[in-house]
Amino acid sequence: MKKIGFIDYFLDEWHANKYPEWIETATGGAMKVAYAYGKKDSDTGLDNATWCRNKGIELLGSIEEVVEKSDYLIVLSPDYPEFHEELAMIPLQSGKPTYVDKTFAPDRKTALLLFETAHKHGTPLYSSSALRFATEYSAVDRSGIDTIVSFGPGKYDNYSIHQIEPIVSLMGSEAERVMFTGTEKSPSLLIGFSGGRQAEIHHFGNVPFTLAINYESGKSSILKAESNFFGEFVKDLTAFFESGKPTVDSAETIAIITIIEYGFKAAQTPYQWIELPKSV
Repeated sequence: MKKIGFIDYFLDEWHANKYPEWIETATGGAMKVAYAYGKKDSDTGLDNATWCRNKGIELLGSIEEVVEKSDYLIVLSPDYPEFHEELAMIPLQSGKPTYVDKTFAPDRKTALLLFETAHKHGTPLYSSSALRFATEYSAVDRSGIDTIVSFGPGKYDNYSIHQIEPIVSLMGSEAERVMFTGTEKSPSLLIGFSGGRQAEIHHFGNVPFTLAINYESGKSSILKAESNFFGEFVKDLTAFFESGKPTVDSAETIAIITIIEYGFKAAQTPYQWIELPKSV
């Protein structure tokens, strides 16, 4: 059995609660979350010791211990990406396959640093929103896409990743500029891609994740993410641990983080294009 280590800001959060069972089920027990570290206890939920005791996971006192004992590593803190540099730097120097949960980084500079560190130390690394793996999206013909309009729930801060990730997976990493076009209650962002292609994201309360896609040929389609995208994500994650080969291009992840970061900047000057740094 291969042992997985969790490294988190605090352990009693949705992803950490769900991943252990999903991973063990997906691998028929061949992989198991065995160790965990939390920088702090949850302010509203279980403390780390109680969480680990309930899950049958060994709580360790440092990131170094988790890295040493584990075969594979998952850096969580999904809603606090500002801690990913602190939590991930030791894992990324380990050479052990490491997954960093969404949102990968708070900004482009940090995203570049994390990938550069992993590359320098030969550490397989990837990150993704589970929405990338929705079967409705993965089956889409990527050639000739002209425009995508996306709708979804949640706030821009921690949920824009779930709309931007599928868009970049379909249109590529060549995003060139962004424009904020929404309101405080309904944020929306226009993304300009190379060749005059465009995509939009819209946050509307609790609407389901939906993409409308238009092609240069005039063909169009509307897709709702109704499949078990978390199940598909876990299959991809465990395959990555086995192979050490990421399925998500780092250039796409960096482009996604860049769009999110500059979307915040664009919100300060609505209806004006903000140019993005060139893709890597």
